[in-house]
Amino acid sequence: MTKIRIAIQKSGRLNEESLQILKDCGISIDNGKDQLKASSRNFPMEVFYLRNGDIPQYLRDGVVDIAIIGENVLVEKGEDISIAEKLGFSKCKVSLAVPKSFKYKSIQDFEGKRIATSYPNTVNNYLKDKGITADLHIISGSVEIAPNIGLADAICDIVSSGSTLFKNNLKEVEVMLTSEAVLAVSPKISEERRALLEKLQFRIQSVLRARGSKYVLLNAPNEKLEEVLSLLPGMRSPTVLPLAEKGWSSVHTVINKDSFWEVIDELKKAGAEGILVCPIEKMVL
Repeated sequence: MTKIRIAIQKSGRLNEESLQILKDCGISIDNGKDQLKASSRNFPMEVFYLRNGDIPQYLRDGVVDIAIIGENVLVEKGEDISIAEKLGFSKCKVSLAVPKSFKYKSIQDFEGKRIATSYPNTVNNYLKDKGITADLHIISGSVEIAPNIGLADAICDIVSSGSTLFKNNLKEVEVMLTSEAVLAVSPKISEERRALLEKLQFRIQSVLRARGSKYVLLNAPNEKLEEVLSLLPGMRSPTVLPLAEKGWSSVHTVINKDSFWEVIDELKKAGAEGILVCPIEKMVL
């Protein structure tokens, strides 16, 4: 039986969120402690647990068919690898940072400076586009300590909350790119496995739509119904059902999570009552 081979990060936050989205897609992984390879019991899939930086080469060589990986890693090591789906989690920035005491004015301030980074290709390409020449120090570990020990004048690193920069007396001055987890595809994937990828993508898209939406039920007086409905988006249009109490209707719809509170405020002003909000597990179009 043909199985699609997926690589995910061996450990860390991306590992946990990758396994969670597979779980939300109904895929159960039979993996024990410290296993480097595991299978699904209910979907034709094998999971490879790999170091994040090694995944692009495994995709390139066709050892794995797909991978859940940070977009920033593909920018650095796998620009030739295609992205099938952006997954919306593990969001971060790849940024340039300098000591807080540095009086930064513009990107020109990096001319001739020493920059410590684990992302040399990303930095080189960015600075080249800006016409800047700098001296890069490639470090595989924690780069944020480099300015404090005199190894570099600045750093390029991943920034999530900014707390690591703050603790090391650094400030973010240039955002080179924004990143999130993506589903990447090997250029050597077979047609048989591509069909399995399409099935997986269908499930992922249903999960992502659900994560970005809320199911809303509300009651509204019929004389206010037209105004209430004008405020509501829906997958096609809101569902309206008569209530047992004469002159009232129940309205069911789906609201985008990002605009949720603004819409709720407007609905209350328009006369909506008894607003009930429910999470959505899956949303299939």
